[in-house]
Amino acid sequence: MATYAIGAVARRTGVKVTTIRYYESIGLLPRPERTASNRRTYGELELQRLAFIRHARELGFEIPAIRDLIGLADTPTASCADADSIARQHLHEIDSKLERLQALRVEIQGMVDACSSGRVATCGVIGALSEKSIDSGRAVVSADERCGPRTDLPLASKPVEAACGKVVRR
Repeated sequence: MATYAIGAVARRTGVKVTTIRYYESIGLLPRPERTASNRRTYGELELQRLAFIRHARELGFEIPAIRDLIGLADTPTASCADADSIARQHLHEIDSKLERLQALRVEIQGMVDACSSGRVATCGVIGALSEKSIDSGRAVVSADERCGPRTDLPLASKPVEAACGKVVRR
């Protein structure tokens, strides 16, 4: 059976040596065997596990979800319902992030469109960033609110016209 030093594992998997050590320290990757000179040695199973972790991280899974997925992968006869649930939850989180990013894009596009490329005194970007509505010392309008109301901020007493043409009642 072939064994690899940590540097070779890093090169083969594209995972930095420090990250490999971190994954070992948190238990995602089992502690490797050591040589007589106390150097780490890894086999094909560890390389496969590291590739699994790397791919999951590339897909945006958080460490706790990866830990759960590894546990499931180690039990091949178990139902995949839990893995499906973890993936569906992650997909929901991605969709939520995309919605927030789209709202930010609309607002920033409006700022860019309002910019006349003249002087800073008449700059649409600077002007939009400088505008604030204050209610009891807290900002009332956020980037998310301009194209959809949020429920986690204090309510204002009057409607606010959103950048995308909606009136947001707070």
